[in-house]
Amino acid sequence: MGIEMLMTEKPRNGTAIQEFILEGFPAAQHLGILLFLVHLLAYVASLMGNMLIIIITCEDHRLQTPMYFFLSSFSFVECCFITTVIPQLLAIFLSGRQTISFVACFTQAFVFLFWGATDFFLLAVLSVDRYLAICKPLHYPTLMSPRMCFFLVTVCFVLGFLFMSIPVVMLSQSFYCGPNVIPHYFCDFGPLANLSCSETRSIEMLFFNLALIVLFTTLLIAIFAYSNIVATIVRLPSARERQKAFSTCSSHLIVLSLMYGSCVFIYVKPKQASRLESNREAALVNTVVTPLLNPVIYTLRNKQVHQALRDALSRVKLHR
Repeated sequence: MGIEMLMTEKPRNGTAIQEFILEGFPAAQHLGILLFLVHLLAYVASLMGNMLIIIITCEDHRLQTPMYFFLSSFSFVECCFITTVIPQLLAIFLSGRQTISFVACFTQAFVFLFWGATDFFLLAVLSVDRYLAICKPLHYPTLMSPRMCFFLVTVCFVLGFLFMSIPVVMLSQSFYCGPNVIPHYFCDFGPLANLSCSETRSIEMLFFNLALIVLFTTLLIAIFAYSNIVATIVRLPSARERQKAFSTCSSHLIVLSLMYGSCVFIYVKPKQASRLESNREAALVNTVVTPLLNPVIYTLRNKQVHQALRDALSRVKLHR
C-alpha cells in the first residue's frame, strides 16, 4: 500500500530499481590508472598514519592522556570513514563505473554519514579537552578522568548514530523507478534524494536541519573553547609557554578549517540537486585530502609523539 501511494505521487514509467551505478568522474576516465595509483597511495598513507597514532598511543605510557585518547579515537574513526568510500573510488578508477545494490548503497550512505558525524562530535570534545587543559589546569585531571573520557567518546558514537540513521532510513523507504546513475563516487544523501521518484522535500529538510545541528553546534563549541584558549594564552607570562600552547591549538584549528569548510559546502544547503558536480569535487577534500593530512598536522608534528616514535624504534633495534 505504501509503495503504491509513493508511485502515484510522481508518476513515472518503470519498476523499482534494484541497484545503482556510481558514475565516478567521467571526464577523467582516460586518467584512470594514474588516479588509481595516486589515490591508493593516499589511502594507504592515511591508514598507516592514523594506525600509527593509535598504536603509539596504546604503547607509550607518556601518551596515555585524555588528549591522546581522544586523538586515537579520532584516528580510528578516520580509518573507518575513508574505508567506507575510498575502496569504491579505487574500483571506479579501474572500471570506469561501479554497480552497487540498493541495500549496499544505503548502507554505505548511512555508515559514511555516521562516521562523519562522529568525527565532528569528537572534534568538539577535543576542543573542550584543550579548553580545560589550558584554561582550567587545576581541575583538568578531575574533570577528564578515564571514565569521563570513555563516556564522552561513547556519547559521540551514539549521537552520530542517532542523527544520521533517521534521515537515511526515511530516504530508503522512498520509491526509486529510474534513472539509477549516481553522479558521484559513493552513495551520499544528496544524490540519492535527487534520484528518488517520491516527494523527498520533507526528508531533505530534516537532513538539512540535522546537518546544521551537527556542524554548527560542534563549531560553536570549538569557537567558544578556542576564544577562551586564546585569551588565556595571551596572558601567559612565558613566551615559551605561549608558543607551546599555540602549537598544539594551531594543529587542531587547521583540521577544523579543512573539515568544516568542505562539509558546510556539501551539506548545509536545502536543495541538494543544484550542486552535485561541485559536491563531488569537494567530497574528495573530505574523504581523501583531510584524512591524509590529519596525522601529519595534528599529531605527528608533536614533539611528544616524535620522542615516542624514536623510543619505539630504539626498542625494535634492541630486540633485533
